[in-house]
Amino acid sequence: MIFSYNWLKEYVKLPKPDKLVELLNMHAFEVEGLKKVKGDYILDVDVLPNRGPDCFSHIGIAREIAAITGSKLEIPASKIKQSNKSNLNIEVKDKNDCLRYTARVITDVKVKSSPRWLKQRLESCGLNSINNIVDIANYVMLETGQPLHAFDLDKLSGNRIIVRRAKKGEKITTLDNNKFDLNKDILIIADSQSPLAIAGMKGGKKAEIDKKTKTIVLESANFNSRLIRQASKKLGLKTDASWRFEHKIDPNLTEQAVNRAGELIKGKVSKIIDFYPNKPKNKRIKLDLNYLEKLLGIELSNKQVGDILNRLGFKYSKNTAEVPSFRLDISIQEDLIEEIGRIYGYEKISAVFPVASLIPGKRNMETFWEDVSKNILKELGFTEVYNYSFVGDRDFADSIELENPISSEQKYLRPSLIPNLLKNIERNINSFKEIKIFELGKIFTKEEKRMLTGATTNSFYQIKGAVDSLLNKLGISDIYYDEHQATPEDSKSSVWQKGKTAEIKIAGQEIGFLGEISSKVSKYKVNVFDIDFEKLSKLCSEEHEYQPISQYPSAVRDLAVLVPMSVKVVDVLNEINTVEENLIRDVDLFDIYEGEGIPEGKKNLAFHIIYQADNRTLKASEINTIQNKIIKFLEKNPDWEVRK
Repeated sequence: MIFSYNWLKEYVKLPKPDKLVELLNMHAFEVEGLKKVKGDYILDVDVLPNRGPDCFSHIGIAREIAAITGSKLEIPASKIKQSNKSNLNIEVKDKNDCLRYTARVITDVKVKSSPRWLKQRLESCGLNSINNIVDIANYVMLETGQPLHAFDLDKLSGNRIIVRRAKKGEKITTLDNNKFDLNKDILIIADSQSPLAIAGMKGGKKAEIDKKTKTIVLESANFNSRLIRQASKKLGLKTDASWRFEHKIDPNLTEQAVNRAGELIKGKVSKIIDFYPNKPKNKRIKLDLNYLEKLLGIELSNKQVGDILNRLGFKYSKNTAEVPSFRLDISIQEDLIEEIGRIYGYEKISAVFPVASLIPGKRNMETFWEDVSKNILKELGFTEVYNYSFVGDRDFADSIELENPISSEQKYLRPSLIPNLLKNIERNINSFKEIKIFELGKIFTKEEKRMLTGATTNSFYQIKGAVDSLLNKLGISDIYYDEHQATPEDSKSSVWQKGKTAEIKIAGQEIGFLGEISSKVSKYKVNVFDIDFEKLSKLCSEEHEYQPISQYPSAVRDLAVLVPMSVKVVDVLNEINTVEENLIRDVDLFDIYEGEGIPEGKKNLAFHIIYQADNRTLKASEINTIQNKIIKFLEKNPDWEVRK
């Protein structure tokens, strides 16, 4: 906002321009420019939005300078000789739309060009001169922060001014000859027949001041800031007045401004007309000096605090500050302390190291196991994703529909993490050789719970290995996989490929599922694990059984078994592990083959069998003996054939 140095000097003693810029910058104002023009200096000051009510004016900035420098603030007192009461009637339809409406009727007005000093003041602040009446209204707005407007009384119908919402279909042509269509959301000033002005923004042509004007109505009002902001945006109309109203204005300014303008306009001034139904009381805030010292880090006496607050326009007594009506930004004790620190000078406060006890926070087990699980999956090559909690399709029967969805693609709360993970894969599958992603988040069915779900384009056994590794590193043992028996009810909506799904169980408790996604759901081959994290986190443990690394070498033998298509890999694994279990360290499936060279209805399963002892190196003869036992044991089943 632009301010004139010479103009400010009328209200307060100023330091030199460069020093003034330095002081303002040190006390929460940013001066963006200082320019010398025609014997004056123009300051471009960035006023923060919360200080708009009191600092979008020369008097407001002068008050700040007086507080900073300790100088006396001198605001000119208006001396008006009032004539008799006017017969003008003011009607405000809704006191919430217009908090205060103050007006004076001025007769014997002579409309002419403004004096040179007035033109220069306006031009220095970026406003063009129109005529003496309009220029005085603008001058007082720049001086006090209160917008004013003047109407030609003789052009009004019915000798009435009505503050109301516009009616549907009403139009107005403004002073700059622009036409606007109005509606019920726009506040207007009207006479008994039609609109005279768009409230808080722009006057209309109907009651325009011209050279023939002899009697004017001088309006000084306080409009609802939200209403002005919305109307300004809707009409695409921004003015100096609307800008001020949008940031709120002290309702007590209306009388001060209309009196100041009435004094400057030469003519007979009527008694004041004032609609002010709900005059607010000034806020009173208790101030704790001990808290002030703790917050600012300095000790100030009651006298020092009172001096600073009084310079800012507050009334301070007995540790209580009465907030002036123009400080709409002050609501709580911390606001007062900020003002005290700002005027005292933050640069005067010595920097000291804080003294505090550093106590480790109590571990949040809910987030602890989340972080551990995420790190394990990250180390296994998975990438974490974050999806919206909404889905567009009713993927599950118990999906919860939103009353006011953001879009048609986000109509339901997600009943599972799987649908969005499948979409992630579909969008990225052409860019990567393999995809391994997971998400830990909430789902919403009849109850809200957290799920840990991973999806990959790798094989079933690779994702099973990832689940095994995850659970082992979470300190969980007694893990096994059981065949999933789908019921007729859930088979209709199941996302799993029939016969390629397993339940993940820990100590007999089902905690989730593992399997291939149905080809009806995804056109790509995707394997998924879906774990109830609420159950999982209760089973996690930081205790791990120590297993020393054996100093004796291991030996690997391969074994291939021809089995019917219905036989599960786990069935073969269980049979192998029952033979000399203490010497069989691990059994890994490395191939499944169906097709050419394999009898119809059969499949070939190939395993690595790892042998190792803790106390000796196994001899080849020992390994051969165990391997033959396994073969004989497997071939007891007439439908199984160990391929040699």
